[in-house]
Amino acid sequence: MTQLRIPRSLSGLRPAPPQGAVTDADRSLPHGLGDQLLALYARCDGFLADSGVGVYAVEDISERNATFEVATYARGFVLFGDDSGGRGFLLDPRPPSVAVHTSDLGDLDPAGFEAVADDLAGWIGRLAAAEAGS
Repeated sequence: MTQLRIPRSLSGLRPAPPQGAVTDADRSLPHGLGDQLLALYARCDGFLADSGVGVYAVEDISERNATFEVATYARGFVLFGDDSGGRGFLLDPRPPSVAVHTSDLGDLDPAGFEAVADDLAGWIGRLAAAEAGS
């Protein structure tokens, strides 16, 4: 599994979830969680940063993907978090895709996705750095 460093300075970190919950979430999604999200959930159960940016708890990820009909509108992607203001964060769990994308949650057409980080580790690192600088 991919190693992922989660800065302890990141606010709102939740303790790692039970492995069974991660396995259930992985199986519930068409292409699974992918290596990056599996690595994240091995370290923490998501977070809600002071900025409002959050990564969903593993028990919520299936419901959020179903609610926003990700399998229909953004086939192949996993919605894993949002900014508390209507923008979601997504990634394609299938190798070799690793970039993190953002999109308005009301328009999940991948043609309009904006890449915001090369990978999940970079995205988390930038978020932690922004929090530390504020």
